[in-house]
Amino acid sequence: MGRRGRSGALAAAVAVVCAVTVLGAPGVAFAGARPEPSPSDSPASSPSVSPSPSVTLAPDKDLEAVRAKLDKLYHDAAVATDAYNAAEEKAKKQSAEIVDLARKIVAEQQKLDGLKDRAGAAARQQYRTGGLPPEAQLMLSDDPQTFLDGAGRVLQGERATKALIEETARTQRDLKEYADDAADRWRKLEANRKAKAAAKKRIEQRVEEAEKLQSRLEKRQQERLAQLEQQAADRAQTEWLDTGILKDVKGSASEAGAKAVKFATAQLGKPYEWGAQGPRTYDCSGLTSQAWAAAGHPIPRTSQEQWRQLKHVDVKDMRPGDLIIYFDDASHVAMYVGDGAIIHAPRPGRTVTVAGAGTMPILGVVRPDAG
Repeated sequence: MGRRGRSGALAAAVAVVCAVTVLGAPGVAFAGARPEPSPSDSPASSPSVSPSPSVTLAPDKDLEAVRAKLDKLYHDAAVATDAYNAAEEKAKKQSAEIVDLARKIVAEQQKLDGLKDRAGAAARQQYRTGGLPPEAQLMLSDDPQTFLDGAGRVLQGERATKALIEETARTQRDLKEYADDAADRWRKLEANRKAKAAAKKRIEQRVEEAEKLQSRLEKRQQERLAQLEQQAADRAQTEWLDTGILKDVKGSASEAGAKAVKFATAQLGKPYEWGAQGPRTYDCSGLTSQAWAAAGHPIPRTSQEQWRQLKHVDVKDMRPGDLIIYFDDASHVAMYVGDGAIIHAPRPGRTVTVAGAGTMPILGVVRPDAG
C-alpha cells in the first residue's frame, strides 16, 4: 500500500483512505505499513497464522502482554524522540545565535580599536605641540581674531573628545555584554547537547529492548502478535466511529492543507527513523512538519510544540491537513486526510502508512494554517 500511495496523487490518497475506513482496517498507533491479516479471519481459518500440529503458539494472553510491553517501549521511545528533536532544534538556534554574537563581537572589537587609534592620534598631536592644551596655546597668541576663532575650535574639540570617550566606554560595555551573552549561549548549548545525548541513549535502549523482545518470538508468534495488534486497532477505530463523530466532520481541505496532504501521501511506504525529517526517512513530527513546510506554512518541529503553539480546533471541525495529536503527553502526531483516516510515521521498524484516526487516544486537533 505504501508504494502505491507514494506514486499516486491526492485523489488516490483519498481513495485509499475511504477504502481503509470502509473496510475497518485503519491500522494502529504502532501498526505496520505492510498489509496485515483481516481481523475477521480467526487464527483457525487463516493459513498464515494456523500452527502446524507440531507447533504450539503462546496463549493470546501472553502475546497480549508482549503487545502491551512493546507499546510501552515504543511510546517511551517516542517521548524520548520528542525530547531529542527539541534539544536538536534548540541547539541549532543557539549555534546560530552564537555565530551572530561572534560577528557582533568582532565588529565591536574593530570599532573599539578604531576609537583607540583616534585617541592615540589626539595624544600624539598634543605631544607635537609641546604638551600644551589648546586653551594655553590660544592664550599665548598675539592675534585676538585667531584667539576668537580658535576658541570655537577648542569647544568643538572638547565636545569631540567627550564624545570619543563616551563612545569608547559604550563600545566596551557592548563588547562585554556580547561576550557574556555568548558565554551564556555556550553553556545552554552544552546543556542541550547533554540532553540530546541522554534522549538518544533512551531511544536506543527502548528500541533495542523492543527488538530483543520481538526477536524471542517465533515467526508464527510474530504473525499472531501482528494480528492481535490489527484487531486492537480495528476495535479502537470502530468504537471511535460508533460515536458518530464522522457525521459532524465535514470540513474540506484548505489550499495549503491539500498541499500538505499531497506531500504526506507521496511519502507513503518510506521507513520510520527517529529524528529524521526526510526525504528518505521520517519520524512522526518530521513528516508533519515537512509536509506543512512544503505547503508554505512552517510549523514547530516536535509534536509537543505543534500541540502547544498551533491553533486548537474541535475534532468535529477538523479538515484534511489538520494534525491530530495523540496521548496525554502529546508524544505522537498524524495528519488527518479525510474519511476518518490519517497518514503518519508510526514507530521504528514500520513505514509511513494510512491508519484510522481513532486507533490511538486523541488528545486534540491543531490547524497549522488557521487564520
